[in-house]
Amino acid sequence: MADLAAGGAMGVPFTVLYEVIKEVVIKTSMFRPLLEELKSKIEALNPLIAQMDSWNKVLDRPEKELRQFKVQMEKGPELITKCANLSKWKSYKKYKYSNQLLELQSSLQNLLFILQCQQARDVKETLVGVKHVETRVQRVDVNVAVLKEEGMTVMKETLDEVRNIGMVVRRIDKKVEVQNPIVSEVPEPPLVTVGLYVPLRELKMKLLNNDNVSMLVLTAPGGCGKTTLATKFCQDEEVKDIFKNNIFFITVTKKSTFNHIVQGLHQRKSTDVPMFQDEVTAVKWLRKFLMEEGQNHVLLVLDDVWSESKYILEKFDEVKMPNFKILVTSRSQFPEYGSIYHLKSLNDTDAMTLFRHSASLGDGQWNSLAREIVAPCKGYPLAIKVVGKSLRGKPIEFWRKRALEWSKGDSIIDSETEVLLRLQTSLDALDEKEALIKECFLDLGSFPQDQRIPAGALIDMWAGLYEDLDKDFLAITNMYELTTRSLADLVVTRKETVEDDDYYSEHFVTQHDLLRQLAVYQAKLDPNKKRLIIGNRGDNLPKCLTEQKHQPIKPRLLSISSDETFSTNLHNIQLADVEVLVLNFSTKSYALPEFVEKMVNLKVLIVTNHGFIPAELSNFHLLDSLPNLKRIRLERVSIPSITKHPIQLKSLKKISLFMCSIGKAFCNCSFEISNALPNLEELNIDYCNDLVKLPDELCNLVRLKKLSITNCHKLSALPQEIGKLGKVEVLRLRSCTDLVKLPCSVKDLERLDFLDISDCFSIVELPEDIGELSSLRKINMRQCSRLQELPLSILDLEKLEEVICDEETARLWEPFPSGLRDGVVKEVKEEFSLDWLQKIQY
Repeated sequence: MADLAAGGAMGVPFTVLYEVIKEVVIKTSMFRPLLEELKSKIEALNPLIAQMDSWNKVLDRPEKELRQFKVQMEKGPELITKCANLSKWKSYKKYKYSNQLLELQSSLQNLLFILQCQQARDVKETLVGVKHVETRVQRVDVNVAVLKEEGMTVMKETLDEVRNIGMVVRRIDKKVEVQNPIVSEVPEPPLVTVGLYVPLRELKMKLLNNDNVSMLVLTAPGGCGKTTLATKFCQDEEVKDIFKNNIFFITVTKKSTFNHIVQGLHQRKSTDVPMFQDEVTAVKWLRKFLMEEGQNHVLLVLDDVWSESKYILEKFDEVKMPNFKILVTSRSQFPEYGSIYHLKSLNDTDAMTLFRHSASLGDGQWNSLAREIVAPCKGYPLAIKVVGKSLRGKPIEFWRKRALEWSKGDSIIDSETEVLLRLQTSLDALDEKEALIKECFLDLGSFPQDQRIPAGALIDMWAGLYEDLDKDFLAITNMYELTTRSLADLVVTRKETVEDDDYYSEHFVTQHDLLRQLAVYQAKLDPNKKRLIIGNRGDNLPKCLTEQKHQPIKPRLLSISSDETFSTNLHNIQLADVEVLVLNFSTKSYALPEFVEKMVNLKVLIVTNHGFIPAELSNFHLLDSLPNLKRIRLERVSIPSITKHPIQLKSLKKISLFMCSIGKAFCNCSFEISNALPNLEELNIDYCNDLVKLPDELCNLVRLKKLSITNCHKLSALPQEIGKLGKVEVLRLRSCTDLVKLPCSVKDLERLDFLDISDCFSIVELPEDIGELSSLRKINMRQCSRLQELPLSILDLEKLEEVICDEETARLWEPFPSGLRDGVVKEVKEEFSLDWLQKIQY
């Protein structure tokens, strides 16, 4: 590198940067992988930089093309010096510097590309010049006969030399054309792969044995082994026997286009690569190519397709042919373009095998310690390999230190930059239009690790934080968006094809632990501190709350996961700006923290007990002072204090009680609910097994629009005056198995749009005057097995559009005119799934 120091203007800062990296990479371990990568890129650039500097001098060429890179090269040494001097106590800056190092690395990569292009351009210019000289010499050659013999000999020697130069330049020119082929050979998979036998077999069954599947999307978060599985698929003997020489492997970058990819296919078949005028022309050539192949099978692998490149899949989807198969690997799912295969994380045995190989650990060596280190990786291959390599060859004390750090709750992401950066690319792929999806992903870190997140909790949270998600179905749409990008999983425990139900009590979101850690990590890095997530720390609160030197923070979302030792005395925090409060705990009793009464802007309160028995919740009266509280969700708690200290929540619009103990509070109700909740519009009670009856006072909630009581198996009767709820549009009584009948006053619910009595096994009859429900549009009456007949007034339901039945209840409609039945009565088969039980045990 020393020869560059005396070279051109580009060579000087380039050499300085290299010397600084060479020195620092030896001294620091925190950024060593990134610095070593930078060092190798600089070594690859060295000959090109030297050559370009010398050519620019000879040709007197300005350096405008390289000026921006020169500036970045000059800034590089300062950044690398900061990395070298970074104290472990300031590890929160590690991500910031890692990103800057990646930007420098990207700049070097772009420089390499530009220099290669510049070199190719110079070769082209030389070739043109040589051809021009060759033509001139040939003209002279015609008249060489008039020259003297010795002059003719000199001219012929000159001509031969020029022709030799031309041949050399053409060879260089050809080499430049093919040095970066669009379609590459199938990459070699790693020497050691584990856990892919079953996925490979299933992949072959889905793609090869099903004529209806032309495109299959292999999806998983970054670093799970998608590309490795794809390469194993391409090199499988059965696959190679089918597709032979027609296996095309393409790594799709963010800059890839459909035309670019088709050009690559053309390149593999012909040295003459055309420039397609438009995508229509490219599609025509692709169809022609596939038709010419005839009975020969063609496999196209599109590796690492990002969400913004889905139009490429759309174009390939237009060219469906029987023998043309496409395998896509992506973090997104693209359900509209093909079948989906989810690559799962490794089981414990395979995870240990991969770790032992990565760490060069002998069989049986340090078994217990290795299991402690592997467990937090949760079967995530990238994390296992990175952690294994980081410990390879280290004394056992380093292994014990790593196990101790993680036993204290330290994150793998905090320790391993490579894992973080690989996962981070999934978020970086979201553009400005998808900023809301990224925000919602970060919100998932508000809930404890290894716990399923109820969709209802997220619906309430996002309604409080984002105006664009103020309706339930919009929040569910966002959950699907997270799922399609492999940032979370949406699990529905009851799967039945009932549309327009708006019932999400059986929808849950689960998330890989590493993705959750990424969300928490990102929240820490946010300079605005919109989210404050406090874990199980006892009295060990974050420094930003306890040290006076830190500026007060003003989060919009505050999440606290606490145990019995947690201190509720939060310092250095402005609580007035908190709009959503999430409280997670696992204790027998829990008191709302005193600071709650300071949250004057609080819109949403979510309280979740993760124990098995409902915990007694006290200090409920603190909510009485909150003027903007609109939604409350309580899970696995009892609230006897509500009867001792009556409250008034004038702004509350929605309250959800899930698996709560509320029977005593309702039975001994000594205060007027209508005064306590004067503006309540939605009441959801689910899995509250001690609820025997509803208080009559409930019927005075005159603003109530949605009353949902589900899976309350001891509820035997509704208030007789339920008809007073004149604004109710949805009455859902799903799976209230002891409920015998509906009160006659139900007929007075003049705005009732949807009645759900599904799985109410004990109902024997419907009210005779049910036909007076003039606004009723839909009924769900599946599994009402004791219902023997329907009242004749059913004929008066003029607005009835849909009746959801099973095979047995569908027969109850047979005596009625076909005009009422046809297109209205829909028989639905019910399916139960227990997959979610496994998915929450990552």
